Amino acid sequence: MADAKTKVESIREWVVEHKLRAVGCLWLSGITGSFAYNWSKPNMKPSVKIIHARLHAQALTLAALAGAALVEYYDHNSGAKADRYAELVPHKD
Repeated sequence: MADAKTKVESIREWVVEHKLRAVGCLWLSGITGSFAYNWSKPNMKPSVKIIHARLHAQALTLAALAGAALVEYYDHNSGAKADRYAELVPHKD
């Protein structure tokens, strides 16, 4: 279980450092998977298949961006970034 936590933690750190690259890879895999799924349906026009693939990839990208925003929010409130920015935040004494 300790190995799984370190692997998940390392993945989370990579995503935090490379947010746009992670979202781009997710978009590319989403549109590729959607193309493959839609191309298996013989009764659809190619233009409709392309539109559906784009819509699926767009929805997946929005979900990935929301996830990246949540990770960023979490890192700003707890973690290394909270310590880094603590001195910049004015405190009421």
